[in-house]
Amino acid sequence: MKQLTAFTKKEFMELIRTGKALLLMILFILFGIMNPAIAKMTPWLLETMLQDPAETGFVITEIEVNAMSSWTQFYKNIPIAFIIFLIMFSGILTAEYHKGTLVNMITKGMDRWKIIMSKLIVMISFWTVGYWVCYGITYLYNAWFWDNKVASYLLFSAFCFYLIGIWMISLIVFLSAVFQNNSAVLIMTACGFLVIYFIGFIQKVKKFLPVKLLDSADLLSGTKEASEYLYAIAVLIILVIGNITIAVVQFNKKNI
Repeated sequence: MKQLTAFTKKEFMELIRTGKALLLMILFILFGIMNPAIAKMTPWLLETMLQDPAETGFVITEIEVNAMSSWTQFYKNIPIAFIIFLIMFSGILTAEYHKGTLVNMITKGMDRWKIIMSKLIVMISFWTVGYWVCYGITYLYNAWFWDNKVASYLLFSAFCFYLIGIWMISLIVFLSAVFQNNSAVLIMTACGFLVIYFIGFIQKVKKFLPVKLLDSADLLSGTKEASEYLYAIAVLIILVIGNITIAVVQFNKKNI
């Protein structure tokens, strides 16, 4: 465990030294502030764009802005933040191949599975901190300006989307153990997601797929129940465990 701890610490220090850690935190903080800010500014923006509604043919009624408006922005914006996150971390293992830094560690007796686990721990840690900081900022601003009680299943719906991130991270790690090129990892990650996404158009199957959790924002309005997402969560956990297991097996066979 000393090797795993030391290597994981090195990974964290590398991200801090290169400025990636700071950049990620700024990104998630910014998105957390943007959600209530956009909701708060929506009426003003519409009035500005349509200064003379009569001439444009639009009729503007009174726009009600509340915490639900801000949470809607949260679920629109957080996928963008996550895509940026994935792009930044997609080379977390492939970059090591090109630098040749893994050879020295492996020849010195470091178990290969520890390399995979350290990369996984780092990615999940940054996703966890960044995501929940973004959520926390949005929650506090919403509580200040409005009332979060207007939304149902706030924490559970956020947890569902958080799990989507864990699944995609495990997919990145798995594909990084297969491919040595950063672009190939990104392309295959996108393809893997799209395949599951399009299969999700089959309604009878969708409730078992991780992409079902993308609809977790529907919980806020009370039109869905938490129990409807349990199958998808169970399958997602199995897929995450499967991705990590295959990544370790594949990496042990890989010629570095």
